[in-house]
Amino acid sequence: MKAVILARVSSKEQEDGHSLEAQLGNLETYARKKDLEVIQVFRVIESSTKGLRPEFERMIDFIREQPKRVALIVDCVDRLQRSFTHTPVLDALMRDDRLEIHFVREGNILDKDATSAQKLMWNMGVVMAQSYTDQLSDNVKRSVKHKISKGEWIGRAPLGYLNTEDPEKNRNTVILDPERAFLVKRLFQEYSTGASSLTELQRKSKGWGLRTVKGNIVSTQTLHRLIQDPFYYGIMTVKGQQHPHCYPPLIDREMFNACQRVRLGNGRAQAVRETKAPFILRGLIKCAVSGRKVTCDLKKGRYVYLICHDPENQKKKLFIPEARIMEQIGQAFKSLQIPSAVLAEIVDHLKQTHESEKVFHHDSIKRLHGESEELDRRLDKLTDLLLDGSITKDIHNKKHQDLTQRRYEINKKIEQHHEGNSQFKIALTMLVTLASKAWEIFESSTIDEKRQLIGYVFSNLEMEGATLCYSLKKPFDLFVNLASYQEWRPLRDSNPCRLREREVS
Repeated sequence: MKAVILARVSSKEQEDGHSLEAQLGNLETYARKKDLEVIQVFRVIESSTKGLRPEFERMIDFIREQPKRVALIVDCVDRLQRSFTHTPVLDALMRDDRLEIHFVREGNILDKDATSAQKLMWNMGVVMAQSYTDQLSDNVKRSVKHKISKGEWIGRAPLGYLNTEDPEKNRNTVILDPERAFLVKRLFQEYSTGASSLTELQRKSKGWGLRTVKGNIVSTQTLHRLIQDPFYYGIMTVKGQQHPHCYPPLIDREMFNACQRVRLGNGRAQAVRETKAPFILRGLIKCAVSGRKVTCDLKKGRYVYLICHDPENQKKKLFIPEARIMEQIGQAFKSLQIPSAVLAEIVDHLKQTHESEKVFHHDSIKRLHGESEELDRRLDKLTDLLLDGSITKDIHNKKHQDLTQRRYEINKKIEQHHEGNSQFKIALTMLVTLASKAWEIFESSTIDEKRQLIGYVFSNLEMEGATLCYSLKKPFDLFVNLASYQEWRPLRDSNPCRLREREVS
């Protein structure tokens, strides 16, 4: 049989670390043992989770052009995919007898006659690969959240400030720009009087010699954003939320408000309202009629109602007891079942997957340490060039800032890999435990834990009156009533519908 080899890494750095060559050697040896004729080799350097995958699409087109079935040889599931985006394409090719997939490390071969257990192993491999990337993403979010809680800025400093490194604390910080801070303050002072428009202010700033860090003239659009930025009086805005920062303010709030009165008049921001009672479903469900979030209300201090619109009369509001919706959510949790025989296979496969992820962590950490050591050498050389008079202090400071920023990013990635390696095993255990004992866990959980479990299992939660409409996230949709089937094949319908649970009278 003719075969195609796929070797993939996510970045140029991994390619330089010979990860591609190591994969290719193993895959070519496998092809010879299986007596497969390799007709094409795809060396892919691209992420499997971010943006488009042009090289992957080129490989799929090549397979489609072949007159007979082709074997696709890949090291393991996460080298082929880290999400379910391309599963329908691969599954369709196998059903048409145009493709069979050989996962060398897992020892799993899939074709049109693959058993339900084989396909389950494939799906679980994708889930675990996606779970790993999600864990890294969660680590980044936690790190960002922690910095924000301490009042630290997480992006490029606005005009009038500079990103730099705090030598005492060995971390990045923000300082006032000695060359531009007083000019930016002058902008606010000038604009707050109402005597100058933004266009006039732009002309004046050009005459003052105000330039961006890159040396460009400050545009009117930049001034428009600058005048509205509360960072200058001590408040940073992150994803629409405002937080006090820990850096020296350039102006006071009174001057900032004066500028806003000139720009907008007496505009006022509306405060965000929060509920006092700890509702389980607050913010988790949409109304299928209005498309807005379903609100919660507490009656007589103990009865919780969900407020949505009537599907029969869109202007009419319905007050649905929370208990009726929770009963339907409970039925969904009860439907998640894994037979003991299948559970044993899954656990064994997850152990193999975890070993694969440990290798990935080790290789990534080794590569990052190498890059960090190279940055240290470049920083030492940069200092020597400054002492020798080969470069100016301005050039030194700019390059030093870029290198220290990159070193900080590398150190954070190393920390995330160390944390991700331990959390990945926890995620595997939680996944299998939740899928096999979902209802017992949910029933005994606190309100906050129930909210987390609902968000972990469900997606697209909507209410059509008293009826709950939803989809289950992968892989939980694979486990619905699994115990009632003697032969289970996790194939998606070509036109899938969302699951609908209706109240039982």
